[in-house]
Amino acid sequence: MLNKIVKCNNFEISNNKKIFLISGPCQLETEQHALDIAGRIKEIALKFGIGFIYKTSFDKANRTSLKGKRGAGLDVSLPIFDKIRKELKIPVLTDVHNADQCSIVSKHVDVLQIPAFLCRQTDLVQAACETSKIVNIKKGQVLAPWDMKGILSKTEGAKEVWITERGTSFGYNTLVVDFTGLDYMLNNYSTPVVLDATHGVQKPGGLGGSSGGNRDYVPGLCRAGSALGITNFFLEVHPDPDNAPSDGPNMLRLEDFDKVVGEIHEYSYSNSS
Repeated sequence: MLNKIVKCNNFEISNNKKIFLISGPCQLETEQHALDIAGRIKEIALKFGIGFIYKTSFDKANRTSLKGKRGAGLDVSLPIFDKIRKELKIPVLTDVHNADQCSIVSKHVDVLQIPAFLCRQTDLVQAACETSKIVNIKKGQVLAPWDMKGILSKTEGAKEVWITERGTSFGYNTLVVDFTGLDYMLNNYSTPVVLDATHGVQKPGGLGGSSGGNRDYVPGLCRAGSALGITNFFLEVHPDPDNAPSDGPNMLRLEDFDKVVGEIHEYSYSNSS
């Protein structure tokens, strides 16, 4: 297994050190909603002694239909990101959708994320890498693990880069998590590899006007990832996912988050001893 240690604020993320979580709701809804979720996730992360970064989106530009809710928007979200970082002392990750957003958003977050559908957009990737922030690139659903080599070649000059596996297309409206692909990336890329277990159970467009999914499979994917040697997990959570504005079917309930993280912790350290 290749390994590079990347520092994110006071935390370290790598492929063979402590567990690291990227977690939060799919999209930013209100300031209080964001603060409440971030605070609860922080409590759970501290309980298990693991690193954590809060994730949420100011704009879900990639919607199944025009009826899909997109988020609070840039002007509303950036001050909230600042508040989470300053008052809760929690680093923040959010996604960007065009090159012009990178320099603006980078002043308010710690990690810029490239969405899976946009991971081959050269201008976007390079603009994100020209900031002073870590860049998390989500592997496109139609890409092979070895295809990420070409994308990583576009990241020259970046502070640091992570790769996130968020599922691979398996026919229409279905994703699967390919653990052989995860193993390939762990052993061929030195950059930290992240398993997105919540988007991995998504069914893109599966509900017709929106995406479906099944959150019941998330804990099993997490345990399997830990058994493989994954230490970095991307988990979307929400206090009421069935009524969330986006990605509700595949988001974990916040009340279940403690148990899922506990299982990741147990499986990870039982396999390292």
